[in-house]
Amino acid sequence: MRTRRLGVLGVAAGVLVIAAGTAGLLIGCSSPASHGTVSAPTHDIVRTPAAQPTQTAVRPGVLQSSYQAPGAPGAGSVAMPVSLTIPAIGVKAKVISLGLASNGSLNTVPLDGQPQALDDVGWYTGSSRPGAIGPAVLAGHINYNGAGVFENLDQLHVGDLIYVTRADGSSVPFRVTQLQSTLKTDFPTGGVYDATPDAELRVITCGGTFDYATGHYLSNTIVYATEA
Repeated sequence: MRTRRLGVLGVAAGVLVIAAGTAGLLIGCSSPASHGTVSAPTHDIVRTPAAQPTQTAVRPGVLQSSYQAPGAPGAGSVAMPVSLTIPAIGVKAKVISLGLASNGSLNTVPLDGQPQALDDVGWYTGSSRPGAIGPAVLAGHINYNGAGVFENLDQLHVGDLIYVTRADGSSVPFRVTQLQSTLKTDFPTGGVYDATPDAELRVITCGGTFDYATGHYLSNTIVYATEA
């Protein structure tokens, strides 16, 4: 059980540690809340073709598109994500859009400081839209003065299903292929953001040891998934 303490949001803090040696936004946390079983989405599950990825360099520690340039053919042919369902850990959450802050880190302000932020997930708009070729990157709180949407993310297993519902009513399934806990100083920028030959998903939050001296978690929990 996690005791009450301060924490940080996964992607923002992880990337800032790499880029600038600092640790991102402080948030609060508490003991995990219990989650009930959540059914899979009832929408039609479809696969949507997308443009082939264009390889571009990724500057370490900075979030930026690595699969295709904005405006490239097919880049916007897949509808925006609006909700996320992970039945195995009882997650059913609204998805909001997150861009970049002026320093090149993920701008998590829309997820911070509001009670409902605990239940929301942020999709990085510089990454793929879920179901399009490339990695779609989602981030959420592990806690924030209460249990966050990804409090139990580290309890997922290889083979578990994740569903992303999109603005056109379609739902795309992803199957977990890997779980990773990594120090923020060793954040795997390339593995998370580099181009992929198919539609993939990255789901990120904080984890690992909590450092009371700095008020931050030292690690990130990263879930990798591929379109099922």
